[in-house]
Amino acid sequence: MKYRPMESDAIVVGSGPNGLAAALTLAQAGCRVRVFEAQPTIGGGARSGELTRPGFLHDLCSAIHPLAAASPFFRSLPLAGDGLRWIQPEVALAHPLDDGTAAAVFPSLDATCSDLGADGAAYHRLMAPLLDRWEELADEVLQPVLHLPRHPLLMAGFGMGAMRSASGLARNRFRNERARALIAGLAAHSFLPLEAPASASFALVLGAAAHAVGWPLPQGGAQKITDAMAARLQMLGGRVETNQPVDDVRVLPPARAVLLDLTAWEAARVARHVLPDGYRRHLEHFPHSPGVYKVDYALDGPIPWKADVCRRAGTVHLGGPLAEIAASERQVAHGALPPRPFVLLAQPSLFDPTRAPAGQHTAWAYCHAPLGCATNLTGVIEAQIERFAPGFRQRILARCSSGPPDLERRNANLAGGDISGGSMHFWRLLARPTLRFVPSRTPVRGLYLCSSSTPPGGGVHGMCGYHAARAALGRELRHDP
Repeated sequence: MKYRPMESDAIVVGSGPNGLAAALTLAQAGCRVRVFEAQPTIGGGARSGELTRPGFLHDLCSAIHPLAAASPFFRSLPLAGDGLRWIQPEVALAHPLDDGTAAAVFPSLDATCSDLGADGAAYHRLMAPLLDRWEELADEVLQPVLHLPRHPLLMAGFGMGAMRSASGLARNRFRNERARALIAGLAAHSFLPLEAPASASFALVLGAAAHAVGWPLPQGGAQKITDAMAARLQMLGGRVETNQPVDDVRVLPPARAVLLDLTAWEAARVARHVLPDGYRRHLEHFPHSPGVYKVDYALDGPIPWKADVCRRAGTVHLGGPLAEIAASERQVAHGALPPRPFVLLAQPSLFDPTRAPAGQHTAWAYCHAPLGCATNLTGVIEAQIERFAPGFRQRILARCSSGPPDLERRNANLAGGDISGGSMHFWRLLARPTLRFVPSRTPVRGLYLCSSSTPPGGGVHGMCGYHAARAALGRELRHDP
């Protein structure tokens, strides 16, 4: 038989930020890379589209990107030359309360401390040490948990606060409800009960990121992130092919390495015929995070917040005081629907006029929900918004509601509405998706996982893909230039 050289050194399945990060890392090392994407458009959780009315551009999943701004991988790429422009809202985050006031995280640490009044000094003591060595800290926390730290003293100091529960941190550090609620909302991004060990780590990292790099949004929508990454990949000779679903890795063209930007459950499905039974069962039984219920809005004007600072914020956390947010997250973790769920809301069109027709606006909101929840939660989300912005419902021109089943139909990686790629409990950050020295490496030679089901977990940062690509370059592809 005549020898046929491989067309590719590596194939990446999935074109989310992690898949494209893996492909870019390999292409930068001189590898020939092909990316297969099942959908007509690339991007996975970083896509945009007109979900409500023509002219209203919505983000299909992610909208605000502090971890992209913090990511060592994204910092290494000249994506501005490929059309990616970050917009920094005047206020990174606002958290309204029922008395008409709101706590806020400003880009300036001093301004935030001043706004928190009597708790300002405590907030400064909490955040200032993280900001002093921010890039080193970001590099460490976006590694797999099991790694030899380059900055052990820094990580030891961070770990003293990070390993605590968010509820404990908020109550012990702060005296007033505004600061406590602010910490609770930051920690709730973890999808963990606020009593869970290490839930405080999410509040610390996201809070520090707001001061160090901001909570930016991409001009023109999340799709611009993946479009810029794909453009950079094509400049390096990589190929991205859409409408190419992969149901069985055995049908892929020959390559020295295959990297799956698929969650643990999808990877178990498409590689079911090649994975050892024990490892496959570990993937199939990898615990989920709760799901989300998302609503996108076309509005005839800005949201009429009671607290003025909310009108200047890119992100608004709706959940009231610490006790209420903790109760809501606890109920969701136990499979129940809270009457007042914690709601995350973004209002990108306040800062990016490309998102809506002149004088009109978009809003993006979701709440946590039990995995696979089929209940319509549009009403409870709108009640939470109306609670802090009376008259909101009168601004609605159109809405698009997406429950966990809808999200999974659009993107098979969002099984049950889980947007995190699996549980973010501390043990599951250690063993993600199984306890292995190189988490992205499967027992099958040349087959890797590069999705958010591997460390460091969910978020648009590309580091899961970067770590998997580096593992492949150190083994199957180590002879490449």
